[in-house]
Amino acid sequence: MARREIFLALLCLAASAHLAAAGAGAGSRKMVGVYELRKGDFSVRVTNFGARLMSVVFPDSKGNLADVVLGKDTIADYVNDEFYFGPITGRIAQRVARGRFVLDGKVYHMYKNDGNNTIHGSGRGFSKSIWTVKEYVAGGDSPYITLYYRSFDGEEGLPGNVDAYVTYRVSVPYTLALHMNGTALDKATPVNFLLHSYWNLAGHGSGDVLGHTLRLSASRYAVLDEELLPSSGRVVPVAGTLLDFRTPTAIGARIHKVVSGKGVGYDTNYVIDGEEGAMRPVATARDGASGRALEMWANQPTMQLYTGNYLNHTKGKDGKVYEKYGGFCLETMGYVDAVNHTEFPSQTLRPGQVYRHDMVFKFSS
Repeated sequence: MARREIFLALLCLAASAHLAAAGAGAGSRKMVGVYELRKGDFSVRVTNFGARLMSVVFPDSKGNLADVVLGKDTIADYVNDEFYFGPITGRIAQRVARGRFVLDGKVYHMYKNDGNNTIHGSGRGFSKSIWTVKEYVAGGDSPYITLYYRSFDGEEGLPGNVDAYVTYRVSVPYTLALHMNGTALDKATPVNFLLHSYWNLAGHGSGDVLGHTLRLSASRYAVLDEELLPSSGRVVPVAGTLLDFRTPTAIGARIHKVVSGKGVGYDTNYVIDGEEGAMRPVATARDGASGRALEMWANQPTMQLYTGNYLNHTKGKDGKVYEKYGGFCLETMGYVDAVNHTEFPSQTLRPGQVYRHDMVFKFSS
């Protein structure tokens, strides 16, 4: 199907998304829908368009509810979303230099959607695909939804079929867990997923996040060049640099001195301290005015901190407009461009091997 036809088909599906809202019957499960997971005054909304996190609502220290996730109003708005508001990205998240890599002696080429490079799975990838709702439990002790996508052999130039699953699960007190996995079915292939959600703990559209304090469990970072690629392969200490968040520090304390690629702000790949593959603390963030806080755990080796450097009068949901630094992303994943760096841990799966990526967000106020 041509790209234009795909685009029109998605728009048609998006227009009928409300028919597949929470509680819809099994006959409508293959439509694009919005699904809510609720536990008391804690609620999470996701859509199977891009396995996307649309909202997280919980109270501040005075009991006032707010949605802390940046996003769009409708599925149709997400079709043309260039900022990646909340999707799961893959099959290879983040950047691939020149959109090419060599695997087992064969050169593979991906569509270049970031200048000379590929980013977040290429032109369509996971974020613009319709996932199948495999299970959905809206209430009870632990509401959850499991989404499935078959990434086909040759999709975006990548080899082999991959079965991808994402589960969002809500529990008390104010905890959101994500479990992602991918199985290579028939060929060796790179696999690296991430959640690209923008957070603003004061509430989306409430202004910038420069006053949020942030602490990262990361004593090293991968040096990125002007194209935000780890071209040198160097991993160096954060000590003595503008990138050091090992103690709680305001995001805005040094941000105007930080140049990432062609932008001012953080777009930095941190190497998470601790045992790779084990669940361990990655980040804590707090908004002093509201008292809302976020504690994040994951089992991946790196995390990309991005501070919304390119948001610029960007139309959001609920009539809000997002400006520069209006949200921050905590993107846990494998090493950036690992397919082109033998010095980094491999992200390649052989047939039958399973990729596992777990994340836990603990919210409080």
